[in-house]
Amino acid sequence: AAWQANPPDAPVIAAGSTGSMPATAHLLDVVARLPTGAVVLPGLDRDMPEAAWTAAAQDPAHPQHSIAGLLGRMGLARESVAAWPHSAGTPTSAGRARAVNLALRPASATEAWREQAGEDLAQRVELGLRGVRRLDCPDPVSEAGTIALLLREALETPGRTAALVTPDRDLARRVAAELARWNLSVDDSAGTPLANTQPGAFLRLTAEMLAEGLAPAPLLAALKHPLAAGGEDPARFRRKVRRLEVLALRGPRPPAGFDGLRRTVERAEGGGELLPWLDRLYALAQTAEAALGAAETDLATAVDAHMRFAEALAASDALPGPARLWHGDAGEALAQFAADLLDSADAGPPVAASRYPGLLDGLMAGRVVRPAFGGHPRLAIWGTLEARLQRADLMILGGINEGTWPAETDPGPWLSRPMRTEFGLPPVEQRIGLMAHDFVQAFCAPEVVITRATRAAGTPTVPSRWLLRLDAVLDALGLDPLAAGDPAPVQWAQALDAPDETRRSEPPAPVPPLHARPRSLSVTRIETWRRNPYGLYAQKILGLDALAPIDQDPGAAEKGLLIHAALERFVRAYPDALPADPAGELMCAGAAVFDELDVRPGVRAFWWPRFARVAAYVAELERARRAGGNVHVRAERRGRLTLDAPGGAFTVTAKADRIEQWGDGALAIVDYKTGTPPSETVVRLGDSPQLPLEAAIAEHGGFTDVPASTVAELAYWKLSGGPTPGEQRPLTKTDPATLAAEALDGLRALVAHFDDPATPYRAYPDPARAPAYDDYAHLARVGEWRSAGAD
Repeated sequence: AAWQANPPDAPVIAAGSTGSMPATAHLLDVVARLPTGAVVLPGLDRDMPEAAWTAAAQDPAHPQHSIAGLLGRMGLARESVAAWPHSAGTPTSAGRARAVNLALRPASATEAWREQAGEDLAQRVELGLRGVRRLDCPDPVSEAGTIALLLREALETPGRTAALVTPDRDLARRVAAELARWNLSVDDSAGTPLANTQPGAFLRLTAEMLAEGLAPAPLLAALKHPLAAGGEDPARFRRKVRRLEVLALRGPRPPAGFDGLRRTVERAEGGGELLPWLDRLYALAQTAEAALGAAETDLATAVDAHMRFAEALAASDALPGPARLWHGDAGEALAQFAADLLDSADAGPPVAASRYPGLLDGLMAGRVVRPAFGGHPRLAIWGTLEARLQRADLMILGGINEGTWPAETDPGPWLSRPMRTEFGLPPVEQRIGLMAHDFVQAFCAPEVVITRATRAAGTPTVPSRWLLRLDAVLDALGLDPLAAGDPAPVQWAQALDAPDETRRSEPPAPVPPLHARPRSLSVTRIETWRRNPYGLYAQKILGLDALAPIDQDPGAAEKGLLIHAALERFVRAYPDALPADPAGELMCAGAAVFDELDVRPGVRAFWWPRFARVAAYVAELERARRAGGNVHVRAERRGRLTLDAPGGAFTVTAKADRIEQWGDGALAIVDYKTGTPPSETVVRLGDSPQLPLEAAIAEHGGFTDVPASTVAELAYWKLSGGPTPGEQRPLTKTDPATLAAEALDGLRALVAHFDDPATPYRAYPDPARAPAYDDYAHLARVGEWRSAGAD
């Protein structure tokens, strides 16, 4: 309105816009009518037949649709638009434009493909496509490597420029990373999403950490971020975080909040040294934890508390938090985002803590970081919009697949296409038309390489509709389709990382010195020794213990401990005569164990009903086994037996879950299993020698307070607490004394075998007997050698 009332004296030129938005179209109309105004339209097709032009104006997916609408709004005919003085071009560019304009004609005008076919047109199109190559790559990684190699090749010619044009930001980031192998820095002009930058990720992670009550995964993600220092040296801070991970965050999740985390650390061995550091961390987060821990809080309060905590956590012993958090291009962009968010937070509704991270992500979406200074002067990565008014000697159009270029169109679940029209909203297909226009502009560059990945995430991809239509035009003109060009660049890119020689990995076979080999093992470790000596080597000789998973399923970690502890408490209280209500006493013992172990509500809710079923089953079993009244039961008894061996005395140890002494002096040994017990065949073969070796120890009087005697029964009790709460599985096919003797002879042979200094500790010496679970498979690199013949 100001320009219309008082036109400026200086020239006003609007270039490169198609006027797809009504406000922009209105502005362009005003500029075109200024005395010193001019509008430069990109890629207006002045040769399209009138019928096709009319169809394009009605087809939102056509590349000329927006320009046709703009001219209609301005009341101008195509003929009244003058050509740019230096846009005559070459026969090659004219033929290229003719080919792509024909290919992208509206569906109602595609009959012109054959009507206009002729030798002259075919020659012009063929000439126009001489500077176009198409490369089909097997996957996105290969596509990125090929594009990077083509960009690098362009630098071999002095002064030559090259650019990648793609709407696929993942592809752009991959190409930039690939170029780093030649120390080439190329910035993506479309920018890096703010949420993916280092300070942006730090802000998101600290929000998740607070909103989720210091759950292990988000807590570790935030505290291990490079910006986290908590006011001290970052390296020292990370060492304490790793210590906290081992003490409190591996295994079942600790109770929520700093109080729950502190209690967990207090109970851990060696946790006292971490408590002062944890208290300082709590002091930094106290206000933010209170703000985001409430059921609902004011948005401005939540944002302010969160930003202050992020600054405090980012502080180091050398720099204050703001200097580290808001540093650099990304930090400045994040600071502007934080300032905008704080300014407008008063207008927002109260927010629940659980929704705050999602709200932050949503508000951060669309914000990008562009570097203040560009990268290489002759290479570029452009988005489709940035490429509209720029040219390079070599233009690489990447990601030419359906769903990428053009992108998918979805009206969403709320407004159908007719509803969008009634509301005056643009059709969703308009986005395809705009991308088609950008494709046509880039396709008409002097030298063009089109790339696509034939598969993505293991799924075949579909070539862009524009490529398919171009092939259809070439077929109508009697020309060969735009098939994949010389595959050499793809092969070169793959060869960059292909090994010159492939050698088959061999299983590890370490040979430790005899003095380092163990002279004492438990009966459970004997099984590992037989099945996977390398696992025993890693644990007992190298001293490597497997860490529990982060945020481990509490049922898997605690169910065995709970049931064993409850049954031990009951048996110790009633070793001979049973109480009047054994099931009730078992329930009391279980309740005491659940309380002492501070079992969290979620675990208690899951396991208490199961324990109740186990208690009822064991109570009936106890009545049956003690019916004669002459049975004495011992729980969790430790035992040991020393053997003579070539390398010196060797001791095998055990901890028996249950030992019954019958009236005739005979013994029964029972092992509780909350999982699946081994089969009797596996026990008889010696691959699970735990119970037979316990029998051997018992026969030699090796258990505390248990006189040496004959073992009359070996059994597993499967106590799952499921629909079938329990099951007895006695070993009946072989006499216990025979099993014990065979297990002892097998152990002596095994000890003698490994007392030979030349015997290696191999991984899976007999693949048929390999363990079902192995904590050390990754150290043994099993995946590299176990599948013989694989690549």
